[in-house]
Amino acid sequence: MSHFDKHVFFCTNQRGEGETCCNNLGAQRLRDYAKDKVKALGISTEKNRIRINSAGCLDHCDYGPVIVVYPEAVWYTYVDESDIDEIIESHLKNGKVVERLKI
Repeated sequence: MSHFDKHVFFCTNQRGEGETCCNNLGAQRLRDYAKDKVKALGISTEKNRIRINSAGCLDHCDYGPVIVVYPEAVWYTYVDESDIDEIIESHLKNGKVVERLKI
């Protein structure tokens, strides 16, 4: 059994100048946003433990930026805060995959 009910990894990899990477597309800022939002909403509880983490390269740069949610192993791409809000509300809070953002 996992320690967390949902474990979310944001690729925040930073590559060299001119190379495609998630962090050049705002990954760290949106990871921080997601962490703060989950905390502010109070949805990480004893019955639904959620952890938001940074990760190195997740090797899906062409889709970037990307996150993966475990234990379901659902991969998402996103553009902005509204996409992150939708993932939080739908997947993390209510257990429903956001098909339009799924890789």
